[in-house]
Amino acid sequence: MKPKAVVLLSGGLDSATAAAQAIEDGYEVMAVSFRYGQKHVKELEAAQQVSQDLGISSHFIVDVNLSDWGGSSLTDRSIEVPIDGAQAGVIPSTYVPGRNTVFISIALSIAEAKQAEAIYLGINAVDYSGYPDCRPEYLAAFQQLAALSSKVGIEGKAPKLVAPLVLDSKVDIVHRAVRLGVKIESTWSCYLGGSKPCGVCDSCRIRDRALIEAGYPELATQA
Repeated sequence: MKPKAVVLLSGGLDSATAAAQAIEDGYEVMAVSFRYGQKHVKELEAAQQVSQDLGISSHFIVDVNLSDWGGSSLTDRSIEVPIDGAQAGVIPSTYVPGRNTVFISIALSIAEAKQAEAIYLGINAVDYSGYPDCRPEYLAAFQQLAALSSKVGIEGKAPKLVAPLVLDSKVDIVHRAVRLGVKIESTWSCYLGGSKPCGVCDSCRIRDRALIEAGYPELATQA
């Protein structure tokens, strides 16, 4: 019987690649996605398609409405998503306060209940907007919390937090996705929810540049 892993699956390229990596690493994957009050459902639709593409049969979609208190251009309709490009050293308005902390906490609950050995995260610290909860030191601190906060942790069997992309460049992630058979066209990384990616938000800019540099311009947004 294969060991189990929970994968945080947003529907974007990074999380889809992390899920594919977990499968290659020999895990039976359970995906978890969140309806967290984001302004559109395109990423959830993509997450469901990615699950289908990768043959993931267990997919939890959890409601936790972070938009009730706002604080991010992804959840607060009074704040516009920036389209002027990322600024070095500036945490953008697309940062959602506490999002990864909430998501990983729920993933830990699922992992403990389902006897999963690992939690895979698509976190990428090198070139993904400078979010504070995407850094290796954040993950290390959360791993310690996992060991302290659960029955399995006290027993010395806390789920391992695995961030296979954390030191990859975005170009590296594209190459890894292709190697693992991820259908990049099924993923959705755009912060906006139109009929096609906007091509101008930070996420689209980063993704498109990486696709072009990796040699797959046909998969980039045609804005």
